Amino acid sequence: MEPGMEPGMDWTRIATLRDEIGADDLPEVVALFLDEAAEVVHRIGSGATDGAVLAADLHSLKGTALNLGFDRVAALCRAAEPLAAAGRGAEIDRMAIAEGFAADSAALRRHLQAGGA
Repeated sequence: MEPGMEPGMDWTRIATLRDEIGADDLPEVVALFLDEAAEVVHRIGSGATDGAVLAADLHSLKGTALNLGFDRVAALCRAAEPLAAAGRGAEIDRMAIAEGFAADSAALRRHLQAGGA
């Protein structure tokens, strides 16, 4: 594994994004995705109990996570969505989602700063 290539990340997805978007634009596009997703992660972590809103936020984060190769975050969201929809938000490990997102975001930012685009 290359330095900074943490498990839980799908680095081939980043390579695909680079090919689709272009290496020059990738850091800016990733930054936009991360900023928007950070707001969603904050809402999820706030302890909101409205099942429909929480499920929608989890679904949104799952999509962003899949686009950025954050496999572990996507899996956590996928598992949490039905719990939220069923009004069982208290059973969701929101800390794991937030920590996974923070770790994957940091790894991706390091990768891009090191010229990994």
